[in-house]
Amino acid sequence: MTFDGSVVLVTGASRGIGSAVATAFGAEGARVVGTATSASGAALVAERLDAVNGIGEVLDVADAASVQALFGRLEEGGLTPDIVVNNAGITRDNLLARMKDEEWDSVIDTDLGSLFRVCRAAARPMMKARRGRIVNIGSVVGAMGNAGQTNYAAAKAGMVGFTRALARELGGRGITVNAVAPGFIDTDMTRALGESQREALLTQIPLKRLGQPVDVAAAVLFLCSPAAAYITGATLHVNGGMYMG
Repeated sequence: MTFDGSVVLVTGASRGIGSAVATAFGAEGARVVGTATSASGAALVAERLDAVNGIGEVLDVADAASVQALFGRLEEGGLTPDIVVNNAGITRDNLLARMKDEEWDSVIDTDLGSLFRVCRAAARPMMKARRGRIVNIGSVVGAMGNAGQTNYAAAKAGMVGFTRALARELGGRGITVNAVAPGFIDTDMTRALGESQREALLTQIPLKRLGQPVDVAAAVLFLCSPAAAYITGATLHVNGGMYMG
């Protein structure tokens, strides 16, 4: 796969899956714009992407003005994205009976509402160009559920419906919209688990290992490549067989 000439926007690119996706696109020749919520995070993204001619930008996906400002800056700099990967997200885990309104609202607005804001801004120039790729990063939790994550599961399940609906809207303009749903990936979040928790996770995974961020990145690059030009509205599960749907 080569993405020479493509401009790729990856939200939430400061670590984990987002960082792996951004780096992988850069290694394949794309000009990558990776975002983080803070200036220090954007600087870290820029440092990591420097070797592949990428840049870091500050973006609050929960703020419509921040989204519009970013796309304005990119347009002015000749970096209007033709590929967008919506990866930014948060968790605020709690049992439903104890969940605060803020824990529900912040996850829904950041993990699901961000798709509306970012895709709305990205779709307009893509429609004009009559080409583009959008990939939304979901989660196995959106398909199978997880106790203590009703907010996160609802957001990620909603992402699947959003992806299908937008794929129908934009298909006639040569734009594909797909989702990738990772299982448990070896990131900072899973490394914070105790050894017994990690062992319990592995019993649920037929491949008997946690996924790596590069496993998810490979799936994203495939869906954005010419080889996947006839795939849209799909959710590609990358979970080692933990959920088979």
